[in-house]
Amino acid sequence: VFEAWVQRTGKPIVDGIGATEMLHIFISNRLDDLAPGRTGRPVAGYEARIVDADMNELPRGEVGRLAVRGPTGCRYLNDPRQKDYVRDGWNLTGDSFIQDEDGYFHFAARSDDMIVSAGYNIAGPEVEAALLCHPDVRECAVIGIPDVDRGQIVEAHVVLSDGIEPGELERKLLQDHVKATIAPYKYPRSIKFTDALPKTQTGKIQRFRLKVKQ
Repeated sequence: VFEAWVQRTGKPIVDGIGATEMLHIFISNRLDDLAPGRTGRPVAGYEARIVDADMNELPRGEVGRLAVRGPTGCRYLNDPRQKDYVRDGWNLTGDSFIQDEDGYFHFAARSDDMIVSAGYNIAGPEVEAALLCHPDVRECAVIGIPDVDRGQIVEAHVVLSDGIEPGELERKLLQDHVKATIAPYKYPRSIKFTDALPKTQTGKIQRFRLKVKQ
């Protein structure tokens, strides 16, 4: 997408992330430091790190919660969100990221969309992207569902393309496709075929409604 955009417009896409609570963009690419597919590095004056549930900084390459601090930020007054989103002077954005060895940050998923299966962190959007690049898939939504042995497993709700019949052969085909496209441990162990996905009036998929059905 990045290269196609540059070829057509002659202008780069400068990706970054900010938040209402921070009143500012705090991680971004620069015109002289562009990394397609990455969100960028911290903006001057801000610090960012990837942490676990106990606010311990994680090694490079591991998925965790994005924590940010700098000259702007927020605190919640008499609000339970304070303990979830503001800790030890850091604002937690509600996003899961990875920081690579070069210091660039990569978006993984909203933290609510992360699936922890047998100790592995699996980003639902990554599995969705893998499924959507298969011609048999018109739409899909990925969620985590409870599992006795693994804690959670990946479940995909799939709307098939016209003329494609649902069934065990199609399910196995899509599972093998995900294994080959991203990683074997990220494949959807459960696939449910459906005629339509629940959406808002503006077309946004309502994954929480799929979770309620479990």
